[in-house]
Amino acid sequence: MFYYISFLRPPPTQAALSGEPILITPQIANDLRTEYYTDAQDIFYSWSLHSATPSPVTTKPVKLTSWRASTMYKEIPVPPPRNVRNGEYWRLILSSGTSRKDQVLSLNDESLGRQPFPVLSDPIFFSARPNKAVKQERIQRSYALTANNRDNPVIFNIIEQTSFDLDKKIWDSGIGLSSWLIQLHSGMVANTTLVSKVKNTLFASKCNVLELGAGTGMVAIVLGILQGLDIPVTAGKIITTDLPSALPLLQSNISSNQSLYHPGNAPKGVVLDWDELDISTQVASFVNGIDVIVMADVTYNTASFPALIGTLSRLIMFSMSGTQAKPPLIILGYKERDVAERTLWEMAEKIGIRFEEVAQIPGAEGPPVEVWVGTVLVNTQ
Repeated sequence: MFYYISFLRPPPTQAALSGEPILITPQIANDLRTEYYTDAQDIFYSWSLHSATPSPVTTKPVKLTSWRASTMYKEIPVPPPRNVRNGEYWRLILSSGTSRKDQVLSLNDESLGRQPFPVLSDPIFFSARPNKAVKQERIQRSYALTANNRDNPVIFNIIEQTSFDLDKKIWDSGIGLSSWLIQLHSGMVANTTLVSKVKNTLFASKCNVLELGAGTGMVAIVLGILQGLDIPVTAGKIITTDLPSALPLLQSNISSNQSLYHPGNAPKGVVLDWDELDISTQVASFVNGIDVIVMADVTYNTASFPALIGTLSRLIMFSMSGTQAKPPLIILGYKERDVAERTLWEMAEKIGIRFEEVAQIPGAEGPPVEVWVGTVLVNTQ
């Protein structure tokens, strides 16, 4: 399980130049915001000038408060940026460390999740005549990945909603699976026969990937960056899917990281309803076949399992009927929230999919993120 710094009370969209502090209420909780961090944790703040430059002005992190669950509802005043000018936009950054590196989550880090994850606010507009204060509805987290053929890390950003819509937040399995994919790409994972097969397929020329239940799109974005580093000309397609309500945020995250993909090879956000029986019409216009299906944290609602299994079956049949005529590999990022979720494995085997666990990403405490790979053993009915 990972812990996330976020805002119980977010900052406003606008603030006055009067020098008055910005009032916020930080929180440290799990991905669903249902379990709070139990230890005391220093939180540091800094300001980053929102601009089009690659390296915006960012102030040195300064201690803001010591967060405790016993005072989780306490309002905390944050001093505004020093010498802020009329018309400027600044982001508020909260982190658990004093270094600027602590403001970016490194997915290559072997101690991933040992410290609460940092957060950035949406830009705050400072004005001599601000409008009525409105609370922000989005946050941002910055992530770093380092490929084995690059000296400098690639930084990408993911926007989340501050609402209670669970499909618009980062979940543990998305981070855990993304971290494992980066390690796989860099050759830093145990090299079993199955793992080698996954790597050779996923990072091969013209590998078509389809993601189910994409949410914010993090896994697809990581794959798009990694594939672009290896095969910039002949990369396959990455189709990342979810329900219509999730598509605006999903597409926004893909677009905001556009410069990190090879031109013309950005992930494509597509609506895919698991209850829709004619799945080919939703997928066929984008790919001829599917080499790999990826999914993270799709098991939290056991009532959706029949629809998910039906979707997997139809996707496999679609792939088998394509020009390549071979079944896809299936990669699942999973964190146990209820033991009943593991009935998915039994249901999958009934349609010819057998899952094998290949990794665990431990996090701070509690259940780890498990990585499973599914192979199709028989013809899917």
